[in-house]
Amino acid sequence: MKEIVKKVLPLSLIVALRFFGLFIVLSVLSQYAIELKGGTAFLAGIAVGGYAFTQALLQVPFGVLSDKIGRKKSILIGLLLFAAGSVICAVADNIYMLLLGRFLQGAGAIGSVVTAMIADYVREDERAHAMAVMGMVIALSFAAAMIIGPIIGGLYSVKALFWLTAVLAILALAILFSAVGEPPKIVHHYSEEEAKIKHVFKDKDLVRMYITFLFHSSTMAIAFFLIPIIMKQKFGMGPETYWKVYLPAVIFGIVAMAPAAILGEKYHKGKEVFIASIIFIALSFLLMGYSNSFLLFAVGAVFFFIGFNMFEPLLQSFVSKFAKVHQKGAALGVANTFAYVGIFLGGAIGGLLYQYFHENGVAIFVLMVCIIWIFWIVGMRNPGVRANLFLDFENFDKEKLSGLKVVEGITDFYVNETEKIIVVKYDKEKLDEDYIKEFLKK
Repeated sequence: MKEIVKKVLPLSLIVALRFFGLFIVLSVLSQYAIELKGGTAFLAGIAVGGYAFTQALLQVPFGVLSDKIGRKKSILIGLLLFAAGSVICAVADNIYMLLLGRFLQGAGAIGSVVTAMIADYVREDERAHAMAVMGMVIALSFAAAMIIGPIIGGLYSVKALFWLTAVLAILALAILFSAVGEPPKIVHHYSEEEAKIKHVFKDKDLVRMYITFLFHSSTMAIAFFLIPIIMKQKFGMGPETYWKVYLPAVIFGIVAMAPAAILGEKYHKGKEVFIASIIFIALSFLLMGYSNSFLLFAVGAVFFFIGFNMFEPLLQSFVSKFAKVHQKGAALGVANTFAYVGIFLGGAIGGLLYQYFHENGVAIFVLMVCIIWIFWIVGMRNPGVRANLFLDFENFDKEKLSGLKVVEGITDFYVNETEKIIVVKYDKEKLDEDYIKEFLKK
């Protein structure tokens, strides 16, 4: 476990610093954007989810680019774009300049690249622990941002938060070149035709995960649009007091992550965890949208953070398990594209619905989304049925691997030249590991 942490922690810190920069403004941005010159509820919603528009456009290209030119070069480009966008947001004096900066922040679409790099570093059977480390670091950055953001925004200004974000992007660059090594050399046995983007849509379970990313992120954007506005306009709270809602919500959300990860990864109950999470999210919006009591509103915010965070340890891990090795960058890119489309649509739809139907209309919309979401999840298989087999070069022949392409139940195979092992992924319901060992035996 210590070795996994050593490999994953620097990359996790890079992601965490970037997400901290995004999270720290989310807690106060919607009300700030409405008050800017030219601001409306709809444009404020675009400001909340605007960075996700360019993320959605560039997530797949960044993922594919990382498979071709290398992960570190792609991360460098993304962090520089993110820093530039943060500076523009910091100097913006009207809603349209703020939107420009938010779009440029999103152009640094490195989420899938970092996740793919982590997947490169660790073996299949260690990936759950690696993703858990990354998830925990991101969760801590999320928790800190929810508390620090409103305080700094209230005592100084939201502009100060954007300047801080630019500084954090530079710090992430320093970590990239001082603490992140090169990933191991992986050799796969697939043709260029098989590596095209269209093939990451052939796995039905992967597609179910893509849509889950869409719904998960859209409800997040709607929540972060709605919560600050209700606190300010319905309950008369200033940004410096938002922590009274965010602090307990964040604490309960973090606590919920551990049992969700254990049930999903160790006991293969990911589908059941997802359904429970969706129920929490639906209840949260009903409480926030229809309650005139501050206490019930705060309970609704807590429910949202619980439901949202229960997904976090499992989403990236499940995609990396379902995807083939040569498609990891592309598959994670597609998943994150769906996530960022969801954030953009959530912010825009949330702002539009609030402008005409207020918080009640927003709550009903999210309830309908959650009902559809549950039906979508029911048909998904847990990735626990897919096992991993690790075979050494000394006893097994890597030259025989191509013959596994025609064997039913084989989902993926590749060679890790650095560690001198053959890795075979297979469906336990269709194939026994002894057959594979006999097939590849020297």
